[in-house]
Amino acid sequence: MKLLLPAAVAALSASTAAAFAPASSVPASRAASFVGSSRTSLNLMSKHTDPESFYPFADSRRSETSLPASRGPNEKATDGSGDVRQLLGLKGASETTDKWKIRLQLTKPVTWVPLVWGVMCGAAASGNYHWMWNPFDPNDRDVLLGAEDALKGFVAMILAGPFLTGYTQTINDWYDREIDAINEPYRPIPSGAISEGEVIAQIWILLLGGLGIAYGLDVWAGHEFPTVLALSVFGSFISYIYSAPPLKLKQNGWAGNFALGASYISLPWWCGQAVFGELDKPVYWILPILYSIAGLGIAIVNDFKSIEGDRALGLNSLPVAFGIDGAKYICAGSVTLTQLGVAGYLYSINEPTYAAILLALILPQIYFQATLLLPDPVENDVKYQASAQPFLVFGILATALCVGHHDFSA
Repeated sequence: MKLLLPAAVAALSASTAAAFAPASSVPASRAASFVGSSRTSLNLMSKHTDPESFYPFADSRRSETSLPASRGPNEKATDGSGDVRQLLGLKGASETTDKWKIRLQLTKPVTWVPLVWGVMCGAAASGNYHWMWNPFDPNDRDVLLGAEDALKGFVAMILAGPFLTGYTQTINDWYDREIDAINEPYRPIPSGAISEGEVIAQIWILLLGGLGIAYGLDVWAGHEFPTVLALSVFGSFISYIYSAPPLKLKQNGWAGNFALGASYISLPWWCGQAVFGELDKPVYWILPILYSIAGLGIAIVNDFKSIEGDRALGLNSLPVAFGIDGAKYICAGSVTLTQLGVAGYLYSINEPTYAAILLALILPQIYFQATLLLPDPVENDVKYQASAQPFLVFGILATALCVGHHDFSA
């Protein structure tokens, strides 16, 4: 087992290095044109379809039409929120020449929040996180131990958020540069605001820095086997094949959306739980995976707004594969049924209070599905997520608290 992790790290490094090999090592028939720039080391995406490429559905083929090198107007920036959107990595961001702001934009800080929340849920599920002064438990008021756990949790959040999510978003933006040329041509890479060398450097720094922090957390937690590092290597590899050819999981709506859901829910949960406890029971693995299926549904919501660009580039998202009407029911079903299953499990282990809390958090989600998602998922995508997702994430936390407090030995 100890030999597998170094091999996995080497494989991840090799695959990433191969992705950024000089263009001369890539056959001319597979070299892609970078919008508005010369052909260089990162031009990897083929404009044409190779017969042997991985396409899960028969019609999942990349368009042979070159994308226009246009820079459309940034309409949403006119409401005065462009600077804030730029820092958070949101659509409608203003343009800037400040390289540090551009680097931050590529990491999309707004996407760190679910990972940070996931780490917190994992810490709660461990049942071993100590407060500096717990108002509910007079036996949990060790200031020094609480301060150490708070710092340990903060470092785990830095790992999951800025480093590994930043790595994921940066590499995804690179491989999405053609679709961004359609949907968001003003983003840093398609607009040429950041050079290829700077993108490469950012990817490597975030990846290697994240793996270094992960190993440090394992040492800090006293792990014999570096569990946090193993999870980080696995998550980084999934992030790579999610965005990069030839697999490019995002081409497959099922595999891509589940990978996204697992990355945002299961992996940070497991990271937080491993830092403070053990992953030694099947339930510790199964519950986050169930919530990742709910995460698949949330990922579908994000695909509705990109359906035209996805279709143009042959990305077979679920809205493209099943149509908007089919995908919206898949979305609602995956979000609702998995949570109902978790609530049923909590009730079955004699935790009716937590089951009732979770059910109370599911009901508003069903209401917003009926009033926002199902009537018009394209128009109401942002409104639905803003309305329903808080109930989902608090449901995840309630489940984690239940797991942390439950006596599985009874």
